[in-house]
Amino acid sequence: MSRYMSARFDGLEAYVPGEQPQDMRYVKLNTNESPFPPSPEVRAAVNAAEAERLNRYPDPEGKVLRARLAEMYGVEPDNVFLANGSDELLFFAFLAFCDGERPVAFPSISYGFYPVYAQLLRLPYTEVPLREGFVLDPADYCGLGKNIVIANPNAPTGRAISTADIEEIVRSNPDHVVLIDEAYVDFGGESCLPLIHKYDNLLVCQTFSKFRSLAGGRLGFAVGSPALIGDLDRIRYSTNSYNINRLTAAAALATLGSFPATGKKIFVASDMLELGESAPQLHYQVGEQAAQSGVDLLLAWGELSQELVRGASEKGIRDARFFSQKEALTRAVLETVQPGDLVWFKGSRCMKLEEVVEQLYQKLDPQKD
Repeated sequence: MSRYMSARFDGLEAYVPGEQPQDMRYVKLNTNESPFPPSPEVRAAVNAAEAERLNRYPDPEGKVLRARLAEMYGVEPDNVFLANGSDELLFFAFLAFCDGERPVAFPSISYGFYPVYAQLLRLPYTEVPLREGFVLDPADYCGLGKNIVIANPNAPTGRAISTADIEEIVRSNPDHVVLIDEAYVDFGGESCLPLIHKYDNLLVCQTFSKFRSLAGGRLGFAVGSPALIGDLDRIRYSTNSYNINRLTAAAALATLGSFPATGKKIFVASDMLELGESAPQLHYQVGEQAAQSGVDLLLAWGELSQELVRGASEKGIRDARFFSQKEALTRAVLETVQPGDLVWFKGSRCMKLEEVVEQLYQKLDPQKD
């Protein structure tokens, strides 16, 4: 730190972004980006003609994209806020709604930016401990009397709470904003977005960085009451009014038009040998968690993964398949997965799931470099 930096930042622990190696193309899992490229429609939209318009500022209101998102989610354009990634959205929300009289609370194990923003803005905050099994107990937040931020499903635990639980948290804190960060909702869990019609203190945030394969485009959005969205816009116009560049907006519109309305949620796994003596029980629990996340299909290879399949089947996954040979698992993945499907990969190094991802990548994007 230089001698010019304000002393108020002496104790600030900055967020550490995930590594983005540039020396070659990797099958990269550390920041949960999609391993698959944007759709051909996106590539067509981000074209030379659009690039020639970069000499002009983009629409500061993002009217076309806002209207398209509003149509998709059954709300009005003034219910939608656009941000340069959901990180900017979260920062604006902390800045707009939290202060010394309105502290903020969030889980003790969750997205690492929450405490960083609180510290950066010098906000009083509470980290609410998770319960056994990394479970978030909604009762810990009901009637809390603070602004609340919850990632649902939570990161990095992957555990989700129900829409009914979220509604009770929102209902019991009527004088405070409840922000639900749904960055991973496409991979499991249920969106609480329809609740914004009932509660003016609910703000629901989503991103294009994960499921929609636009992490490099940096686009997040929030849905909430017109008053909350107006507050966020007031902050945005006071900091960075042109926060969505025209290429990102074009890519986002093409993405919304190219993804199917529905897709299967598929979990691909192999034995996690590094778990030691507790491996059978933990495999069973992983299967249970997959079922609780709304997975449609589970494909697993390895002796211990029979426990994973059993846990998934007993908790409600109708289609859970076990393979005795990893080659058979690879074939099943390649035959099953289609564009628009959501795929989770989990396993030990011996399975080399990155090889499965690579073959799937080639199938879904035969024109890749």
